[in-house]
Amino acid sequence: MHTVILVLVEVLIVIGLSRLVGLGFRSIKQPLVIGEIVAGIMLGPSLFGLVAPHVAVTLFPPETIPFLNVLSQVGLIFFMFLIGLELNPKYLSGQLEVAVLTSHVSILVPFSLGTLLAVVLYPLVSNASVSFTAFALFLGAAMSITAFPVLARIITESNLQGTRLGTLALTCAAVDDVTAWCLLAVAIAVARTGNFAGAVPTIIESIVYIGFMLTLGRWFLEGLAKHYQRAGRLSQLLLAGIYMGVVASALITELIGIHFIFGAFLLGAAMPKNEDLVRELAVKTEDFVLIFLLPIFFAYSGLRTQIGLLNRPELWLLCALVLAVAIAGKYFGTYIAARVSGINKREASALGWLMNTRGLTELIVLNIGLELGVISPLVFTMLVIMALVTTFMTSPLLEWTYPKKLIRLDVVEPELPTETETHLGTEDTTVEDLTYTRPYRILVPVANPNTQKGLVQLAVAIALNHQQSAVVHPLSLIEFEEDYAFESTPVEADRLIAQRRQQLEELINTLEPPQTRSYVHPIVRTSSNVARETAQIAVLDQVDLILVGWHRPAFSSNRLGGRVGQILTTAPVDVAVFVDRGSERLESLLVPYSANIHDDLALILALRLLINHETCMLQVLHVLPENRLQEELSYELDIMMEQLPTSVRDRIEIKFVQAADPIQAVVEASKNVDLTIAGTSRTWGIERQTLGRYTDQLAIQCRSSLLITRRYSQVTAHLASVLPEVSSQQPTTQELKL
Repeated sequence: MHTVILVLVEVLIVIGLSRLVGLGFRSIKQPLVIGEIVAGIMLGPSLFGLVAPHVAVTLFPPETIPFLNVLSQVGLIFFMFLIGLELNPKYLSGQLEVAVLTSHVSILVPFSLGTLLAVVLYPLVSNASVSFTAFALFLGAAMSITAFPVLARIITESNLQGTRLGTLALTCAAVDDVTAWCLLAVAIAVARTGNFAGAVPTIIESIVYIGFMLTLGRWFLEGLAKHYQRAGRLSQLLLAGIYMGVVASALITELIGIHFIFGAFLLGAAMPKNEDLVRELAVKTEDFVLIFLLPIFFAYSGLRTQIGLLNRPELWLLCALVLAVAIAGKYFGTYIAARVSGINKREASALGWLMNTRGLTELIVLNIGLELGVISPLVFTMLVIMALVTTFMTSPLLEWTYPKKLIRLDVVEPELPTETETHLGTEDTTVEDLTYTRPYRILVPVANPNTQKGLVQLAVAIALNHQQSAVVHPLSLIEFEEDYAFESTPVEADRLIAQRRQQLEELINTLEPPQTRSYVHPIVRTSSNVARETAQIAVLDQVDLILVGWHRPAFSSNRLGGRVGQILTTAPVDVAVFVDRGSERLESLLVPYSANIHDDLALILALRLLINHETCMLQVLHVLPENRLQEELSYELDIMMEQLPTSVRDRIEIKFVQAADPIQAVVEASKNVDLTIAGTSRTWGIERQTLGRYTDQLAIQCRSSLLITRRYSQVTAHLASVLPEVSSQQPTTQELKL
């Protein structure tokens, strides 16, 4: 097969497998890049070459490796440019003195331990052709690296960017990044010349070039930024000029004697941080780099990773020692420095785990060391395992050390109204009325603030009344599909969050009547999984009901194939799905009732609306098959109906009808009401892909707006505080639990 065709086939395999494995790792709350690194290793001798050696040699013959190398190096140049571009001075604005001390100690300790480890490893895994100095410097640099891009994405995904911990971690990582790259540049210079004395001219030339880029280079780049502002767009000519600058800067640092990645990084760091220019430049560059070129780098690294070299117990012990030194050096260096700086134990510990993130940056360092011959394939493999383990462990250890409930306390959110402020009527409030009762809370996931006013308005109608304090939380989760996308950087995420919050505030300002708006408090977060995050927020905020909008899937008959279905099946609270037909009135309600647990919730929410709105009327429609005796309401609800105030009971009509087709009977009755509230089908728990045959058809055919309810918790939760005399006589949660 022709070499070019074979390389194209390899690229096809690499991109497909990288995406597949990367998405698999995202499903277990790991960064996408970890899955892509693992995919690269899978294609190498560690798995593919071991399982099918002949096929591996056929697909990845030696003559194609140089082509993959060239593509991977081009990818590295532009990826390092993106890292420099992302290095925003805003990251250096928070707790800088503490961050400088913490980050430098977090480099010094693992660097020192790494050089001591070199004393043990050098005679065992190296040879005389490599100087001990170069070996020790590279090992120390490998131990001290923190991957700023991966750490920044973990902070964004964990919604830490607005917290003290997140701000400090970003500042530490930014300082760490700059310092570590300088150390690596020195290590490369020493490795290429053999000793410190020979590296001095290279180091001096590097300092001169850095000074040039940060003065005259930045002045020229600021001129480009001004041209961009005048033009209002990033033209292809301007983009070509910037890309030429990236390659030229990379070539200069390579000729100086360090490495081309430094030139690309330096140009990115020197670029003016004009928000619009940086955003457009990053968006135009990152897709091709991250989707096409970077997976090739992972595959190229994977082809050189040979886990089979660790073929003796003592080698695995050495690998464990490398891992232990890397983790302990970074963790304890960070922890001790943070504690000395006055950071509390929990935040110092979380910071230690965050700074242990090594990811792709470590892989770049290791490939440079392997290319220069400073580290052997065996040491390369050990350090790749270290990079994977330290990055893999960051998210779970961060969650264990600093769980989401603590993040919520650390994030500055708009203050909720006090207990006396969350009642709609307070003129007759007495001292006894001021005793604390937990507010009734509704969580409303809002995908599009411009089209879901009806959903929030219904939540307000259900929640607010004169008897019970209440809060409505419109929830907007900004989901990032790519870990390394520019929009998932903390600074950009903050901009998107502020933009979304403004949209929600505009939505809230349209709600009627105006006095209800003060009880609506939006929550805006970033998320990698909207359904999972919604369920977690519902638990942490102790919400009584999740109210979510629904639309019919355009390309699937699966009613629950999207986020609505995921929320229905996973959220451990009551859920209601609103099908909005555009009616703004809530004067007449219909509840088709067949005495299952989900219908119980439908009736309870209808009763709550009835209590909240004095002009509202309710019809409870009990449809029976022909020739079937009349049934009764459930025992619990029968008691509740009896104890309702007369003013409420007089507005309820209970109607029993016999019909051959119950669905059509409900559809016919829905013509005369504003809102139909129906429980999911009795067999909903079995029919996971639908709401059940009955409710599915109703969602499509119902003539009024429709609210579909799914009960999870106790039946009286939504009325207990509104009608306290009823709650005291109802069964316990355990008796009514599903």
